[in-house]
Amino acid sequence: MRKIAALALLATTSACSMNPRLEVPEPPVAPAYPEVVAEAESAAALDWRQMFGDPRLQRLIELALENNRDLRIAALNVDAARSQFRMARGAQLPQVDAQGSYTRQRMPTSTAGAAMGGGIGGAGGPSGFEFGQYAANAALTSFEIDLFGRLRSQSQAAFERYLASDEGRRATRIALIGSVVDAYLAERLAEEQLALTQSTLKDWTVSLDIVNRLHEAKQNSGLDVAQAEGQVRQAEADLAARTRGLAEARNMLQLLVGGPIPQDLPAPIALTDQPIETQLPVGLPSDLIVNRPDIRQAEHELVASNADVGAARAAFFPRISLTALFGFTSLALDSLFDKDNRTWSFSPQISQPIFRGGSLRAEYRLAEVRKSIAVAQYEKTIQSAFREVADGLAGRETYVRQSDAQNKVVAAATRRTELSNLRYRAGVDSRLELLDAQRSEYAAKQTLLNLRQQALSSATGLYRALGGGDGQQQAVAASGTAPAPAE
Repeated sequence: MRKIAALALLATTSACSMNPRLEVPEPPVAPAYPEVVAEAESAAALDWRQMFGDPRLQRLIELALENNRDLRIAALNVDAARSQFRMARGAQLPQVDAQGSYTRQRMPTSTAGAAMGGGIGGAGGPSGFEFGQYAANAALTSFEIDLFGRLRSQSQAAFERYLASDEGRRATRIALIGSVVDAYLAERLAEEQLALTQSTLKDWTVSLDIVNRLHEAKQNSGLDVAQAEGQVRQAEADLAARTRGLAEARNMLQLLVGGPIPQDLPAPIALTDQPIETQLPVGLPSDLIVNRPDIRQAEHELVASNADVGAARAAFFPRISLTALFGFTSLALDSLFDKDNRTWSFSPQISQPIFRGGSLRAEYRLAEVRKSIAVAQYEKTIQSAFREVADGLAGRETYVRQSDAQNKVVAAATRRTELSNLRYRAGVDSRLELLDAQRSEYAAKQTLLNLRQQALSSATGLYRALGGGDGQQQAVAASGTAPAPAE
């Protein structure tokens, strides 16, 4: 039995590989980002706590990382992939089972004599003979000697998919952090827009009251009243919309956090004062392959598909399997393990596919096609990452200028409202001119709030596109390897 085990171990360690040589394609992107001077460092090295300094936002991110269901599902997918890898690796090793049995048998009188003559002892009777048999065996069941590496290729493919699923979990973690930030900024925007609408409605309601009093004193026309009332009603409609928007933003934030928002969170910080870094260094496009887990995930899928091709090629070659048994058989339990009661059997088997109706060739072709798909997906993932960074760079270069210009628009609109109000009181301008100035100022302030939120979201998107947001992947990226699943 030890010789059989040694032969099986030698077979598992000497298997050749049918995997084709894998040539990872060059990144199908430019060597540098458009209109950006090469930067030595990348913001991906920043931890998310350094990127997002708002204590309330940090607490929300921590809660999401603990409770979010999408992240929990991604972690369970990693566990499932780990189990599949262990199953594939276990198929390469001998399967040894210990068996014990007891058989009670009755023989009729016509054959009992022959059995007695053969030395079988037991209790005889007038109509037959009964005896018991004990057995204890160790069995090697259909162990395949992997001479052509089919099982090894399958095990490699399973291991690479385990690594891919782990990278997928990291990608989900990064996406979750970015989604929480976006939802928090949306909540801040909705709350500040609601506050602006409430303040505007209050001012316009006071103005409507003044217009009504003037109308009662016969100092203006009904047209002024209608215009002022229409302005107030529009603000009331906006107030309802802003209230709904705030509720929806909080619902989204609660979904991402994975539970009710705690009441003891730190006070929120306004959009204008948000401590989010917006001028991020981006490094080189080649850094994305190291920093972004979705690209590493696609690369592991590519290696797994290449191993699938090797397993499909090995299926054309003979399969050699071993079945062996060693044990003891006795009619008496107390003498079961005596030397003379030993039994053994050894059954090597070889099979060579001859005709399978083209199924093996179809499986091989399917594996090659899936490898080609994996190559295309790998390249597409890199191109998508490059585009996301380029979009973030476009935002980094333009949002500052746009915000400065919009601040000037708000200042000009505010000044116009003040002057229009003075001219209206002096009787120089009509009520319509004042209403137009007030609406322009209100719209400019709403646009400025939107612009502030978009600028912060753009910086968050660039940080996420660079592969930042998860301190866990930095160690893996630095080492270039990932650990095998623990036993």
